[in-house]
Amino acid sequence: MSLTLSHLFYLVGAILVVVAVMTLLDSTNPKRYTTALFWGLYALGFLFGDFVPPMYVGVGVIVLALIGGFNLVGAGSPNLPSTAEYVASAKRLGSKLFIPALTIPVLTMAGTLLAPYLFVGGQPLFSPLKDATLLSMGLSCIIALGLACLLTKETPVQGLSEARRLIDAVGWALVLPQMLGMLGLVFADSGVGKAVEHLTINYINMDYRLVAVAIYAVGMALFTIIMGNGFAAFPVMTGGIAVPFLIGVFHGNPAVIAAVGMLSGYCGTLMTPMAANFNIVPAALLELPDRNAVIRVQIPTALLLLCANIVILYVLM
Repeated sequence: MSLTLSHLFYLVGAILVVVAVMTLLDSTNPKRYTTALFWGLYALGFLFGDFVPPMYVGVGVIVLALIGGFNLVGAGSPNLPSTAEYVASAKRLGSKLFIPALTIPVLTMAGTLLAPYLFVGGQPLFSPLKDATLLSMGLSCIIALGLACLLTKETPVQGLSEARRLIDAVGWALVLPQMLGMLGLVFADSGVGKAVEHLTINYINMDYRLVAVAIYAVGMALFTIIMGNGFAAFPVMTGGIAVPFLIGVFHGNPAVIAAVGMLSGYCGTLMTPMAANFNIVPAALLELPDRNAVIRVQIPTALLLLCANIVILYVLM
């Protein structure tokens, strides 16, 4: 049997169910019932999203938004080793701690490149091949967990406890990348890309390649700032600017345009509080007095990178 994205979704859903149960049983979490409901509903989307009518999935998303919006997602105190035990383990293992972490990118790349040649029982390991990267990453994470357990002499249960600790630390912001990515598809389907194309044609002279490149790159950054996710901005700006102008008029290389366009979007990620899991959560974990401190430091770098991306796209596309 070939592996599909559904299998990966089932794995994520199962982990979230365990997190929800752990949260429900944790009396130290003052919001354990609503927090468990939040992660439980999120898990159901991964486990049964293919079988539940879209309307009910939408209702679940609204409930998630209400729970998060009213600050009903809290953190508990999972049973974890003490700081002294962590330090002792780190000293004992030394550089070996990097083995599980490096296993994930190495095996993900290997699985992606070798996917056409990987077969089990006469069937391809990954189906379809376009999902090979995500499926390889899922398998790599499982293998890395096994290696981590061997190195640390811990059990997978400890791994789940650590997963819950990180999920508690990130909180509701964990769901933002997926939600905002879907928002981009909604915008694209509702014609926002066409509206962007219409405004551009009527108010900006797109006869010059540099102007078209700059509008696309800056637009990717601005839409990412608004929506908090480069994946959400990509279908809007690519459909509205890249396809009709950079590709249709200037005959640019789609692969180069897509790659540098996403990098331009990530420049916006560095400058927006909407990308909460990147910018707000680190400030909270570090207990910084200014919740926007991370963004303030990143803005100069983001603007320089955006200018560099415009030059790269103009030269290489």
